[in-house]
Amino acid sequence: MSEKHSVITELYEVKVKDLLEPINAKISYVEKTDAIEQVFLLLGKKNHVWVVDDSITLHVLGVITESDTLQLFAPPYTPLQSFDKPTLQSFQYGLATTAEEIMSKRPITADPNERIIDVIVKMKQHKIKQLPVVDENERLIGEVSLSRLIQEYSKRQAEIIKKKKTEIT
Repeated sequence: MSEKHSVITELYEVKVKDLLEPINAKISYVEKTDAIEQVFLLLGKKNHVWVVDDSITLHVLGVITESDTLQLFAPPYTPLQSFDKPTLQSFQYGLATTAEEIMSKRPITADPNERIIDVIVKMKQHKIKQLPVVDENERLIGEVSLSRLIQEYSKRQAEIIKKKKTEIT
Protein backbone atom coordinates (compact mmCIF):
# COMPACT_ATOMS: atom_id res chain seq x y z
CA MET A 1 0.00 0.00 0.00
CA SER A 2 1.38 3.43 -0.91
CA GLU A 3 2.11 6.01 1.80
CA LYS A 4 -0.57 8.37 0.46
CA HIS A 5 -3.15 5.60 0.56
CA SER A 6 -2.05 4.71 4.09
CA VAL A 7 -2.32 8.34 5.26
CA ILE A 8 -5.83 8.82 3.92
CA THR A 9 -6.96 5.44 5.26
CA GLU A 10 -5.69 6.37 8.73
CA LEU A 11 -7.30 9.81 8.53
CA TYR A 12 -10.65 8.25 7.64
CA GLU A 13 -10.69 6.39 10.96
CA VAL A 14 -9.88 9.41 13.15
CA LYS A 15 -12.74 10.58 15.35
CA VAL A 16 -14.14 14.09 14.86
CA LYS A 17 -13.36 14.95 18.50
CA ASP A 18 -9.65 14.50 17.73
CA LEU A 19 -9.68 17.04 14.88
CA LEU A 20 -12.44 19.49 15.76
CA GLU A 21 -11.65 23.15 16.07
CA PRO A 22 -13.02 24.36 19.42
CA ILE A 23 -15.62 27.10 19.43
CA ASN A 24 -14.32 30.58 20.04
CA ALA A 25 -17.23 32.73 21.22
CA LYS A 26 -15.67 35.87 19.76
CA ILE A 27 -15.51 34.63 16.15
CA SER A 28 -17.43 31.35 15.81
CA TYR A 29 -21.07 32.15 16.40
CA VAL A 30 -23.77 34.77 16.77
CA GLU A 31 -27.12 34.60 18.51
CA LYS A 32 -30.20 34.47 16.30
CA THR A 33 -31.25 37.99 17.34
CA ASP A 34 -27.87 39.60 16.61
CA ALA A 35 -27.86 42.34 14.00
CA ILE A 36 -26.42 41.74 10.57
CA GLU A 37 -23.59 44.16 11.38
CA GLN A 38 -22.33 41.69 14.00
CA VAL A 39 -22.44 38.92 11.42
CA PHE A 40 -20.42 41.05 9.00
CA LEU A 41 -17.75 41.69 11.63
CA LEU A 42 -17.29 37.95 12.06
CA LEU A 43 -17.44 37.20 8.34
CA GLY A 44 -14.44 39.49 8.00
CA LYS A 45 -12.48 36.93 10.02
CA LYS A 46 -14.04 33.67 8.77
CA ASN A 47 -16.10 32.69 5.74
CA HIS A 48 -18.97 31.38 7.85
CA VAL A 49 -20.63 31.91 11.22
CA TRP A 50 -22.84 29.54 13.20
CA VAL A 51 -26.18 30.89 14.43
CA VAL A 52 -27.25 29.69 17.87
CA ASP A 53 -30.41 30.27 19.86
CA ASP A 54 -28.47 31.94 22.70
CA SER A 55 -25.00 31.90 24.22
CA ILE A 56 -26.12 29.75 27.16
CA THR A 57 -27.62 26.71 25.42
CA LEU A 58 -25.61 27.09 22.17
CA HIS A 59 -28.21 25.12 20.22
CA VAL A 60 -27.23 25.40 16.53
CA LEU A 61 -30.07 26.81 14.44
CA GLY A 62 -28.24 27.67 11.25
CA VAL A 63 -25.19 28.95 9.46
CA ILE A 64 -24.44 32.13 7.54
CA THR A 65 -21.80 32.02 4.82
CA GLU A 66 -20.48 34.88 2.76
CA SER A 67 -22.67 33.74 -0.15
CA ASP A 68 -25.78 33.93 2.07
CA THR A 69 -25.21 37.68 2.38
CA LEU A 70 -25.20 38.28 -1.37
CA GLN A 71 -28.96 38.79 -1.41
CA LEU A 72 -28.54 41.73 0.96
CA PHE A 73 -26.34 43.60 -1.50
CA ALA A 74 -28.13 42.59 -4.69
CA PRO A 75 -30.56 45.05 -6.26
CA PRO A 76 -34.13 43.91 -6.79
CA TYR A 77 -34.58 42.28 -10.18
CA THR A 78 -36.84 43.60 -12.87
CA PRO A 79 -39.22 41.05 -14.42
CA LEU A 80 -36.96 40.82 -17.47
CA GLN A 81 -33.93 39.81 -15.40
CA SER A 82 -35.40 36.98 -13.36
CA PHE A 83 -38.41 34.80 -12.85
CA ASP A 84 -37.88 35.07 -9.09
CA LYS A 85 -39.69 37.58 -6.92
CA PRO A 86 -37.43 40.33 -5.59
CA THR A 87 -36.19 39.62 -2.09
CA LEU A 88 -37.24 41.90 0.72
CA GLN A 89 -33.97 41.10 2.44
CA SER A 90 -32.12 43.77 0.53
CA PHE A 91 -30.37 46.75 2.04
CA GLN A 92 -32.28 48.82 -0.51
CA TYR A 93 -35.44 48.38 1.54
CA GLY A 94 -33.72 49.46 4.76
CA LEU A 95 -35.20 46.63 6.80
CA ALA A 96 -33.55 45.69 10.07
CA THR A 97 -31.99 42.30 9.51
CA THR A 98 -31.05 39.72 12.12
CA ALA A 99 -28.90 36.66 11.82
CA GLU A 100 -31.96 34.42 11.97
CA GLU A 101 -33.51 36.11 8.94
CA ILE A 102 -30.66 35.31 6.56
CA MET A 103 -29.21 32.07 7.93
CA SER A 104 -29.42 28.73 6.20
CA LYS A 105 -31.55 26.71 8.56
CA ARG A 106 -30.90 23.29 10.11
CA PRO A 107 -27.28 22.75 9.17
CA ILE A 108 -25.92 19.25 8.79
CA THR A 109 -24.04 18.43 12.01
CA ALA A 110 -21.29 16.10 13.13
CA ASP A 111 -21.04 14.05 16.31
CA PRO A 112 -17.72 14.11 18.22
CA ASN A 113 -17.49 10.30 18.02
CA GLU A 114 -18.19 10.14 14.30
CA ARG A 115 -15.37 9.03 11.99
CA ILE A 116 -13.81 11.53 9.59
CA ILE A 117 -14.79 9.38 6.60
CA ASP A 118 -18.46 9.92 7.53
CA VAL A 119 -17.92 13.68 7.78
CA ILE A 120 -16.26 13.75 4.37
CA VAL A 121 -19.19 11.86 2.87
CA LYS A 122 -21.61 14.43 4.37
CA MET A 123 -19.52 17.33 3.06
CA LYS A 124 -19.42 15.88 -0.43
CA GLN A 125 -23.10 14.91 -0.46
CA HIS A 126 -24.29 18.33 0.71
CA LYS A 127 -21.56 20.38 -1.02
CA ILE A 128 -20.42 22.06 2.19
CA LYS A 129 -16.97 22.75 3.61
CA GLN A 130 -17.63 22.81 7.33
CA LEU A 131 -19.89 21.15 9.88
CA PRO A 132 -20.76 22.20 13.39
CA VAL A 133 -19.88 19.56 15.96
CA VAL A 134 -22.60 19.14 18.56
CA ASP A 135 -22.80 17.08 21.73
CA GLU A 136 -25.64 14.79 22.81
CA ASN A 137 -27.67 17.87 23.89
CA GLU A 138 -27.24 19.48 20.44
CA ARG A 139 -24.91 22.05 22.03
CA LEU A 140 -22.26 23.54 19.74
CA ILE A 141 -18.82 22.37 20.90
CA GLY A 142 -16.70 22.91 17.80
CA GLU A 143 -16.50 22.55 14.06
CA VAL A 144 -14.74 20.39 11.54
CA SER A 145 -13.78 21.96 8.24
CA LEU A 146 -12.30 20.92 4.94
CA SER A 147 -9.34 23.24 5.57
CA ARG A 148 -8.67 21.43 8.89
CA LEU A 149 -8.79 18.06 7.09
CA ILE A 150 -6.35 19.33 4.46
CA GLN A 151 -3.98 20.55 7.19
CA GLU A 152 -4.12 17.21 9.00
CA TYR A 153 -3.56 15.21 5.81
CA SER A 154 -0.59 17.41 4.86
CA LYS A 155 0.90 17.14 8.35
CA ARG A 156 0.67 13.35 8.31
CA GLN A 157 2.13 13.18 4.81
CA ALA A 158 5.04 15.42 5.83
CA GLU A 159 5.76 13.17 8.83
CA ILE A 160 6.08 10.16 6.53
CA ILE A 161 8.45 12.04 4.22
CA LYS A 162 10.54 13.18 7.18
CA LYS A 163 10.66 9.63 8.54
CA LYS A 164 11.80 8.27 5.14
CA LYS A 165 14.58 10.87 4.92
CA THR A 166 15.75 9.94 8.41
CA GLU A 167 15.83 6.25 7.49
CA ILE A 168 17.92 6.98 4.37
CA THR A 169 20.60 8.96 6.21
